[in-house]
Amino acid sequence: MTQQIDTAAAEAFAGQMIEIINGGFLALVTSVGHRTGLFDAIAKLPPSTSEEIASAAGLNERYVREWLATMTVGRVIEYDATTKKYRLPPEHAASVTKAAGPGNLASIAQFVSIMGKVEDEIVDSFRKGGGVPYSSYGRFHPMMAEMTGDIFDATLIDSTLPLVPGLVDRLKAGIDVADVGCGSGHAINLMATEYPNSRFAGIDFSEEGIAAGRAEAEKMGLSNARFEVEDAALMDRAGSFDFVTTFDSIHDQAQPRKVLKNIADAIRPDGTYLMVDIRADSEVQNNMDHPLAPYLYGISTMHCMTVSLALDGEGLGTMWGEQKARELLAEAGFSQVEVESVQGDIFNSFYIATKA
Repeated sequence: MTQQIDTAAAEAFAGQMIEIINGGFLALVTSVGHRTGLFDAIAKLPPSTSEEIASAAGLNERYVREWLATMTVGRVIEYDATTKKYRLPPEHAASVTKAAGPGNLASIAQFVSIMGKVEDEIVDSFRKGGGVPYSSYGRFHPMMAEMTGDIFDATLIDSTLPLVPGLVDRLKAGIDVADVGCGSGHAINLMATEYPNSRFAGIDFSEEGIAAGRAEAEKMGLSNARFEVEDAALMDRAGSFDFVTTFDSIHDQAQPRKVLKNIADAIRPDGTYLMVDIRADSEVQNNMDHPLAPYLYGISTMHCMTVSLALDGEGLGTMWGEQKARELLAEAGFSQVEVESVQGDIFNSFYIATKA
């Protein structure tokens, strides 16, 4: 039986696919612009030639000229054919320069090239099951440290911590705090600097991340921050902390239920858990209008889900969503959960959980 084809719909979808392909290559070249500092250099210049831009950025002119052509046809950079000069409009600079802080979307474009490097291993996992281990991702973790560092610098002290009722006063007075899955430890060091009377512990199974946290703490002269290599699924810290945080680390855990139970056990009766994780619905149909849904589901396929499965884990995925998060928090022993948001953080929900 021959299926009838709607020619207009077929042509429209072909156009959509062309946009996807163009967007993919624009993302790659955008990543190059971020990493080489080209966006930052152009933003500081008046309309300039490729030679002037290359000189300002300290880069090879021929490569810069081709990059500029890509950005021009991609409608990112403006070009005056008469003067042969290029300009980055300030409205565009607000989304692609380091001065934009957490609003720098060019930094996110780096994910495209990083995930491309593990495509062969992902394809193999599709065929055989299992997953791709953390060790395959190379530059992913330093890049994540860069991105989250910008967000922490902009929002952690002034916007995120005040979400928890009474927390700031308790931090000023002095309490015991842990960040589980702390990565490179920047959040711990920011909090330790701001609240010298409190005691802070960064916990992560990555020796590289813990070493980075210790080095930063030493550089900042902190005596109230410590860092420990430990698997959160095996953590036994009953009643050790008044406040525990996790920042986008639960959804890619191999054993998220064990981790959440261990966190609940580690929190004292009057303590609080702040779980920052991806803002989403647990049902795919309810994420159709999410502005970053394809990116987040893609990251899940190419990283967050697969690194969990590589450890024979649950494979929650990036978009596990609020309903599933509430289910696992209740299962861990958190009876009260409030969900908040922070202006300037377009990715996350902020779960404030207590046991009573």
